[in-house]
Amino acid sequence: MTWSLQRFSPRKQGNGEVDIFQGLRQEMDRLFDDFTRGTGWHFEAGLPTAPSMRLDVAETDDAFSVTAELPGVDEKDVEVMLADDMLTIRGEKKQEREEKKKDYHLQERSWGAFERRIMVPFHADPAKVAATFKQGVLTVTVPKPAEARTQIKKIEVKPGA
Repeated sequence: MTWSLQRFSPRKQGNGEVDIFQGLRQEMDRLFDDFTRGTGWHFEAGLPTAPSMRLDVAETDDAFSVTAELPGVDEKDVEVMLADDMLTIRGEKKQEREEKKKDYHLQERSWGAFERRIMVPFHADPAKVAATFKQGVLTVTVPKPAEARTQIKKIEVKPGA
């Protein structure tokens, strides 16, 4: 990483005043963005918000499936819904930890709500959707109706003239 004094030089604001910290503030924002990229954590007004869930979405000839990593989330705190062609996964993570030892007392709490919506690429029967939760991983399987399976047609690619 290269640092430049020019980045931190005072800048004039629209009202003619000089803000000597604007460059530093922008550089700190960029560093936080770089540091948190890919972690699922987001910063709003300098405060961390709850992490978003990581998803794997797959489609086969027979079904559409979504796998969500939800470490530290209890099965009872997860809700899965299918309305029209929109699959919604939502829930809340609640975690509490307390340690008492001779020379210190540690107590931590964290919580946060999460929600993701995924468009299902066909009209599905909600009664046939299945969801399983095992060791912090949620798997939702949406079977394809017969008409969605027959709509797939492989198109031959021909060389151009």
